[in-house]
This record gives sequence, structure tokens and C-alpha cells, in this order.
Amino acid sequence: IPALNYLLAQDEQGPINLSTWQLIIWSLGLCYFGVVFAVPLRKQVIIRERLKFPSGFSTAVLISVLHGQGRQSTKDELDAAAKGGFASLVPRDEPLQPDAIGRAATDQEHQQSAGDDVSDKGDWAANIKLLLLCFGGSGLYTLATYFFPILRNLPIFGSAAAHTWLWTFNPSFAYIGQGIIMGTETTLHMLLGAVVGWGILSPLAKSRGWAPGDVDDWERGSKGWIIWISLAIMLADAIVSLAYVALRGIFTSQKVTGIMSSLRQRVQEHGVSGLWKNPSHDYSPLLSNETEPAQRRYGADGYAPIQDDDEEDAPPHQRIGPRMVTIGLLASIALCVLTIHLVFGDLVPLYATTIAVLMALVLSIMGVRALGETDLNPVSGISKLAQLFFAFIIPQTHKSSVLINLIAGAVSEAGALQAGDLMQDLKTGHLLGAAPKAQFWGQVIGASVGAVLSAFIYRVYTSVYMIPGDLFQVPTAYVWIFTARLVTGSGLPYRVKEWAIGTAVLFAVATITRTLAIGKRWRPLIPGGIAVAVGKLTMCGPEGDTIADT
Repeated sequence: IPALNYLLAQDEQGPINLSTWQLIIWSLGLCYFGVVFAVPLRKQVIIRERLKFPSGFSTAVLISVLHGQGRQSTKDELDAAAKGGFASLVPRDEPLQPDAIGRAATDQEHQQSAGDDVSDKGDWAANIKLLLLCFGGSGLYTLATYFFPILRNLPIFGSAAAHTWLWTFNPSFAYIGQGIIMGTETTLHMLLGAVVGWGILSPLAKSRGWAPGDVDDWERGSKGWIIWISLAIMLADAIVSLAYVALRGIFTSQKVTGIMSSLRQRVQEHGVSGLWKNPSHDYSPLLSNETEPAQRRYGADGYAPIQDDDEEDAPPHQRIGPRMVTIGLLASIALCVLTIHLVFGDLVPLYATTIAVLMALVLSIMGVRALGETDLNPVSGISKLAQLFFAFIIPQTHKSSVLINLIAGAVSEAGALQAGDLMQDLKTGHLLGAAPKAQFWGQVIGASVGAVLSAFIYRVYTSVYMIPGDLFQVPTAYVWIFTARLVTGSGLPYRVKEWAIGTAVLFAVATITRTLAIGKRWRPLIPGGIAVAVGKLTMCGPEGDTIADT
């Protein structure tokens, strides 16, 4: 929205100032189809493939621990529960062992139990004290920055470096908390991106005359110049990562695995000529009565069910029926297309909106699978892939090419984000025995309320603060608009094309290497594309924020 309101140029059909009602209408159009599309995906990724969805699984474990009275589960039991069926993590009291029935506890056991209770209470009190201390410190710092803005930009590298190159330090507690959550590997990669982007590329672009304006000028300065390099890295990382997810799903499917196994067996038995030999003359072993039901029911991994999924799913009356899914999906797609037409009129053609929604459904499948396997929903990369795709189907001479590109990316990101969020919730509910129907309607209600509230909150912020400004620089809005201009071939600064292609190739190779090196000790030494790109995009003291994260 800020990209449409503040950054879209006049020759790009901008700026577009949407009223509050238009914001509400568009938000309502975007908030449903991803939620509905997650319902049919649930059966595939949760019931059949049993993807772990780490955040959803962790939430289920936490709820189970908080409300359970039995013993603490072991790691093997938790791993089995993550791949288990409906309500596999419902808290259950531990049954008494036969040899323990009727045996009284000794005084030593009582003392040990009492000591454990005291220790647990002491740990809980210490954790709460630490939580309140950090909360209060962060709140006081944030309050102090309103009276002393210099606290957000401490010139630790000198006043000249601060004013000329924007090298300042922001010791915000929020950045420290983010760094703790992200971990050492990611934050060090972000620091590398900040050093390369703001310590090397920014002075280089300024001194060579590629970005002759002030450093903080988005249009002619090095801040705007290096963002193109970051976008190229993000695009390369997104394409490689999503291609891996898509191809991995194809090559690990049971049918493809069976074909590859059959071809491998023919080569071993008959040589290369066995590839085109008619397999009808080969002998196949007969299945015994014991192995046949097992092979019908389970896949190659030994636990993913192929048939009889109902035994592992919620009761039929707790599920969303196929009729409701079909009607809801068609209605939500029609609502999205209609609302975009009502808000933007003829600026966005009907065929472009329809393609954007259908593409969002396809890309959300990859997003959900990536979320289930890695706990990361690559919505940023998904939106950029949609923008790249629309650069090929919408002519650059079209008067609204940049606007259409922005809308297509927004639709794709909305669908993938909603489907991923609901799938995490559905995984949690599946392990705890919650009704999928209740979770679905809860998500629909929450999305409806959030769509309305977000429009009013956006209006409050835009009326109180200057956007873009020192406090809210909306870097993501610049990423959106610059990506649209990059893929449509417009607005590229001098020498950006060569550097963007070079860094894209470099980090495509790095992403492939990191993907193939999962589990290797040296993998953290290969910088991650997204982390490096985010480090280059860090604003308000570029290196300072990332140092605080680290």
C-alpha cells in the first residue's frame, strides 16, 4: 500500500490514494482464498505426507505440557507423535506400572519430589523476573528515543561517517531480541551483507559516479543503488529454493520413486539394454498375506499412509466437506477478482487479476511444503516470482505494467501467507485433537476482523507520522516498487544490471551449495542469500542494526 500511495510515479499511473473503504474492500478480497485453499492441502501434507511443521508441532507440545499431568515425553516419543495421527499429543495420565501398584513411596522419594517442586518454582520465578526486567528495559529505551532521537543513530564511527555514509549504531532491544531468535549463523550472514553493501558497494557506487546523489537518496543515491543488488540476490535465492522444493516433491513421490527403482533394477540385471526391454516378461515375487496389507497401507518411508487415511484424521463431522471447499474457493476467487476491479478499475485488466489469483494458488503449494519441511514460509520469494512471471506476460509498453506487477505480487504473497499460517494451526490442532472445521471458521473470522482493523490502523499511522520518514522509512515498500521496475526493465540505475547479474549468479550457486550441504559441518560458512540481502537492506544505521542483531 505505501508503494502505491507514495512511491508510484505519475508515468506508472501513480500515486494511487486509496480511501479507507477501498482499503477495507481490497483487504477483504485478499484475505479468504488462501485460507480456503489450505483445507484441501491439509489432507496431503498433514495426513498423508505427515510433514512436521516445526512451529505448529512445538505449539502442540507446549499446550500438551501445560495441560498435561503425565510424565514428560522423550524425544523419540515426540518424533513419533509429530508423524502420528489425530490427537496423538493429547495429554494422558501415565498409567501405573504393575510392580508399583500398592507400593508406598519412601521418605527419600518424598524429599526428592519436594526438592524438584521447589526447584521448578524457583526457575519459574527467575524466568518471570528476567522477562519483566527485559520488558521494562526495552520499554524505557523506546520511550527515551522519542525525547532523544540521537539514541537511534549513535555515531560510533564518527560524525563524518554518520552524515556522509549513514554508518550509525542503533542499540535497540528489539534488534537484540531478533538476533537471539535468529541465531548466530543468520545474524553473521546479515552482518556480512551490511559490510559488503554499506561498507564496500555504497562507497564504490558513490566514488565511481554510478550513484551521484546523497547516500540517503532512494532515487539517485547509493542507498537506492545497492537495493537493486539485494533484490537480485533475493530473486536468485527464491528461484533456486522454490525450484528445489518443487522438484523434490516430484522426485520423492511414490510413483516416481517406483519408476526409478524399476529402471535401476533393469540396468543392474540386463545392462543399459534393459531400459527399453519389455518388462512384461520379468518375474515379480508374490506378496505374502502379511506383507500385502502393510504395503497397501504404508509408503516407502514406512509410516506415511497411502490408503485408509480416515483412521488418521478427525471424525467426519469435524471436517470441512468437499462441497463447502469447492463453493468457498470459487466464491473467494471471485471476490478477490471483483474487489480488485472495484478498487483499481480498468488500470488492472480482468485477465491479469485472474492469472494472479490462479498463480497464487500454485505458489502457495510450494510455500506450504517449504513451511512444513523447514518452518520458513518463503512469501517474499513467492511474491517476487509472481512479479517476475508477470513481467513476461504483461508488455513493458503497457501503461500500467508496474502497477499490475505490484498487484500480482501482493495477491501471491497474501495467498501463500494465509495458507501457511492456517496450515501451522491445522497441524497443532491435528496433534491435539481439535476440530478442523472450528479452526477454519476461526481463521475466517479472524481474517475478516483483521482486514477491517488493518485499514483503520494504517490510516492512523499515515495521519500521525510522515511516511516515508526518519522513523518509518518503509524499506519493504521500496523493495516492492523497485522489484516491479527491475523485472519490467524500467528505472535501472547505471551499472546496476551488470552487478545484479553477477551477484545473482554468485548467490544462486551459494544457495544450491547450501541446499545440497544440509547436515554438513561447513554449511554455515556458505552465506545465505536472503540473510545477506536483508543485511544490505538494513536502514537507519545499516551496519549498526545488524551489529545489534549479532
